[in-house]
Amino acid sequence: MSVHSQRRGMAGAGTAMVLVGSLTAVSATISGYPVFGGQAVRYAVAALVLLLVTRFAGGPARRPAARDWALLTALAATGLVAFNVSIVAATRDTSPATISTVIATVPIVLALAGPLMERRRPAPAVVVAACVVAAGAALANGLGGGTPRGLLLSLCALGGEVCFSLLAVPLLPRLGPLRVSAYSAALAVPMLLAAGLAADGAAVLRAPTATELAGFGYLSVIVTTIAFLLWYDALGRLGPDRAGLFAGVIPISAVAATVALGIDPPGPADLAGAVLVGCGVVIGLRAPHPNPAATSREIPSPLISTDPAPPSPAPQTPTPAA
Repeated sequence: MSVHSQRRGMAGAGTAMVLVGSLTAVSATISGYPVFGGQAVRYAVAALVLLLVTRFAGGPARRPAARDWALLTALAATGLVAFNVSIVAATRDTSPATISTVIATVPIVLALAGPLMERRRPAPAVVVAACVVAAGAALANGLGGGTPRGLLLSLCALGGEVCFSLLAVPLLPRLGPLRVSAYSAALAVPMLLAAGLAADGAAVLRAPTATELAGFGYLSVIVTTIAFLLWYDALGRLGPDRAGLFAGVIPISAVAATVALGIDPPGPADLAGAVLVGCGVVIGLRAPHPNPAATSREIPSPLISTDPAPPSPAPQTPTPAA
């Protein structure tokens, strides 16, 4: 991987997580709108923008294979729908701090699971860095409290956040960040509407106020469209383990957004957490980046293979991807 590509990936991952971190503050503007209907609107607008960009600037058409559609559906169901449903349900049983602290362990999970999907062993330095990042994010969030059910739902949200990245890994080489973002957002819309109909009935959608419309516009275009593209591009350049380190930026960005809006000044824990996250990211990115091709023999079979056919010892003509 070239230095330029790595720097571009780092910049993209950092920017994406800063944008996602602003979600908490901006979401206050749509707090009165039906939750699942609002999320469906958010992803519908984002999907429309992404599909239009794909149509005019997406390069040669690449039709997803049946396996690609299965992965995209799983990504939308877990990384978008289940994540949002779990977050909403968890807030009824536990504090936002607990939810954020559980989700802050995302870098650790990606540091361990990401390399396995690329048929290489986790880098100890990156795992240690992920633990430092998670500790910093948890410190900035506060540990909070809640019920066992709330903790379980928080773990479900963590699983959705992990799937959002890991399920995209085998899709990015074939479809690219633009199509993965567009297709997953579009697939999430009917799922969220179904969840909204079950929870709110006919009240799942209504005409938004001017303030809500502005909030939806920001969440759709900035937090979803741009952040998705930057994140998936960074994921392909850095790998899920190193890109995952930047997930610790989310709570720090959320604190910065609340400060910028004059909602709440940062405390000592916020500042200490920011320092820990920064140290963890630096440690992880300074670790040697292994060549997946050179280390692929360390683990016989990947969790999700991106190869069109299993490797064979006999020489053969490569088969083009469908």
